[in-house]
Amino acid sequence: MPDPLTLKVPVQGKVKGYDDGMRIGEFAEHSGVPAKTIRFYESSGLLPAPNRTPGGYRDYDPAALPRLAFVRAAQACGLSLAEVRQVIDVREQTGPPCAHVAALLDRHAAELTARIAELKGLLAEVHRLRARATQLDPAACGAAEVCHIIPTGH
Repeated sequence: MPDPLTLKVPVQGKVKGYDDGMRIGEFAEHSGVPAKTIRFYESSGLLPAPNRTPGGYRDYDPAALPRLAFVRAAQACGLSLAEVRQVIDVREQTGPPCAHVAALLDRHAAELTARIAELKGLLAEVHRLRARATQLDPAACGAAEVCHIIPTGH
């Protein structure tokens, strides 16, 4: 008597299980990343080259999905693709890259802090120019100037 927990169903047509791999369209659908981006990441070394089917189609291992998710998450944190590649290289060569990632994040935090200070200064200048605009007469704008609200120093 057959095992009651085992169901044997005859398969007709093409049925592809995800444990066998995914073509790029399926991989894109499961990851939420466009196929063009996946091909770019692959050519950049951010994703391992997938196996190929006998017909030459990419056949992605579902185990590559977490790597792709990491690439996207690292980008969202401000890391460049070159930095993401470095993190992956560290992982593959020496193990967990936590110290490397922490150093990258420290550097990015410092860059963001400096950029925020620049933007605050720019915002103050824009507010100053806007206040200036309310005090200037458009008729006094000379023909040689584009707009006298923004002084050119000439």
